[in-house]
Amino acid sequence: MAKLAKDDILAYLKEATIIELNDLVKAIESEFGISAAMPVAVAAGAPAAGGAAAAPEAPTEVGVFLKEAGSNKIQVIKVVRQITGLGLKEAKDLVDGTPSAVKEGISPEEAKTLKAQLEEVGATVEVK
Repeated sequence: MAKLAKDDILAYLKEATIIELNDLVKAIESEFGISAAMPVAVAAGAPAAGGAAAAPEAPTEVGVFLKEAGSNKIQVIKVVRQITGLGLKEAKDLVDGTPSAVKEGISPEEAKTLKAQLEEVGATVEVK
């Protein structure tokens, strides 16, 4: 196999669709036995005043994940296209590849709105 230059790899990544990038990450994880999930550091701190532990903060960024398209798949694809800006083929691939991330790194308020839009057309959605 020919060795690729860093610039060639970066050019490919810039042009790849979300679906292609997702498939690439899965292949790399499988090939090298690793996970691309970001590790979460947990700091052990002293309890808050009064001996009670501080309440965990609400997340500032969440993701919307399509679990199942339901019986109205065409409408779900239309909503996914509207939400993500993907083309028809990419949106169909995303819906066909459930479970899959529709949008990540968004505010909880936006996630709630997107979840409602998808559930309105019959999709099963999870926000996390």
